[in-house]
Amino acid sequence: MGSTVTRTSRSSRASRSSRPSGSSRRSRGAGRPGYGQLLRTPGAWAFLLPGFAARQPFAMLTIGIVLLVQHTTGSYGTAGAVSAVTGVSMALFAPQSGKLSDRFGQGAVLLPGVIVHSASGTLLAVLALAHAPLWALLAVAVPTGASVPQVGPMVRARWAATLPAGSPLLQTAAAFESVTDEFTFVIGPVLATALATGVHPAAGLLSEAVLTLAGGLLFAAQRRTAPAPARTGAGGRERRASALTVPGVRVLAVAFLGIGAVFGGMQVSMTAFTEEIGRPGINGLLYGTFAAGNMLAGLACGAVAWKSGPKRRMLVGYTALTLATSMLWAAHAVPLLGGLGLLVGLTIAPALITGYTLVESLVPAGVRTEAFTWLTGAVALGQAAAATAAGRLADGIGASAGFTVPLVGTGLALVTLAALRERLVPRPSEVVAARGGGTGRGSGIGHREPVTVD
Repeated sequence: MGSTVTRTSRSSRASRSSRPSGSSRRSRGAGRPGYGQLLRTPGAWAFLLPGFAARQPFAMLTIGIVLLVQHTTGSYGTAGAVSAVTGVSMALFAPQSGKLSDRFGQGAVLLPGVIVHSASGTLLAVLALAHAPLWALLAVAVPTGASVPQVGPMVRARWAATLPAGSPLLQTAAAFESVTDEFTFVIGPVLATALATGVHPAAGLLSEAVLTLAGGLLFAAQRRTAPAPARTGAGGRERRASALTVPGVRVLAVAFLGIGAVFGGMQVSMTAFTEEIGRPGINGLLYGTFAAGNMLAGLACGAVAWKSGPKRRMLVGYTALTLATSMLWAAHAVPLLGGLGLLVGLTIAPALITGYTLVESLVPAGVRTEAFTWLTGAVALGQAAAATAAGRLADGIGASAGFTVPLVGTGLALVTLAALRERLVPRPSEVVAARGGGTGRGSGIGHREPVTVD
C-alpha cells in the first residue's frame, strides 16, 4: 500500500515536471503581445513612417491657421472663424472619404486628396499674407478642410490587411494607433507653433501642406499593404448601411465633439493668454505640456490590460476630463496653467482610446473605416466650433473666458454619455458584417467574423 502511494506520488510529480514549465506563462503572454513584436511585422514601417507624416494636418491645421490669420488680422475671432470653416468642411467630408476608400481603395482617394489639400492650404497662406478679405479666406478654407487626408483610419485598415486574421497583434495594433494619434497631437501643434512664432507666421501652415503632400504620396505608394477595395453584394449593389445608423456611433460622435472642444478651446485660449501676458514665445511650451500629458496617458492606456469594460472606462474617463477642464478659467499664472494643461492632457487620452475601442465593437466590420472617420470628423467639428467661440470670448472678455469653452463642451457631452450609455453596448444585429462577399482584408482592426443572428 505504501509503495503504491509512493509510486503514485512520484508519477504525479513526474507528470507535472514533464510539462513545459513556462507554457502557461507563454500562452498568457502570447495573448498580449507587445509593441516591439508589432513593429517587427514585415512591411509595417513602410506605411507607418509616411502615414505619420501624412496625418499631421489633423494636429497642425487649426493652430497653423489661427496663428497666421490672427497675425495678419489682429483678431482671434476672425482666426477662429476661418479655422472653424476648415473644421466643419473636414467633419462633413471625412466620412465620405472613408466610404470612398472602402469602395475604391485608399490610393484612389488619397492621391487627389493630398494634392488638393496642399494646393488649397498654400493658397490660404498666400491670401492671409496678402490681407485678402474674410470671404476669400473662408472660400479657400472649404477645400482645405474637405481634402484633409484621413490617414489614421487608413493605417488602421492596413494593419488588418497586413496581420493574419485572428492574430492577437490586431488588438496591440489598435492600442498602438491610439497612442500614435496622441503623439501626433504632441508633435503637430508644437511644431506649427514653433515655426509660426520663431520662423514666419505662415511657416506652420506651409509646413503642414508640405508634410501632407510628401507623406501622403509616399503612403499611397505602399500598395502592397493596402487593403483591397470592398466587394459588392449580389447584383453589384452595396448592402452596407452607414456606420452613423448605429445609435452608439452617434453617442460617441457627441463625446468626440466635446474632446474636439478641448483641443480647439485650449489652442486659441493658450495663444490669447500668452499674448496677454506679453510672452507669446511660451505658447508652444504650454501647449506642448498639455499634449505631452495626452501622449503619456495614451502610452499607459495602450499597455494596461483593463479588467473593467470599455463603457465604464468611457464614463469614468470622461468625468475626469470634465472635472479637469473646470479649473482652466481660474489659471492666471504660467506654472498653474501648465500644470492644469498637463492634467487635462492626461485625462483626454483614456477617453479617446476607449471611444475608438468601443466603436470597433459597435459597427459591422465592413464600415469601420467610415466609423473611424465619423469620430475624427466629430473632433474636427468640435475643435472648429470651440476655436470660434474661444476666439470671440478672448477678443471680447479675455483669455480666461475662452477657457470656459472646453468645460461647456465636455460637460454637455458627459450628460449625453450618461443619459445614453446603454447605447454603447453592442447588439448582435449591429456587429454582424454584411460583407457582401468581400474579404476581411480592409475591414478594420480586431473585427469578429460574422455570425448568423436569429
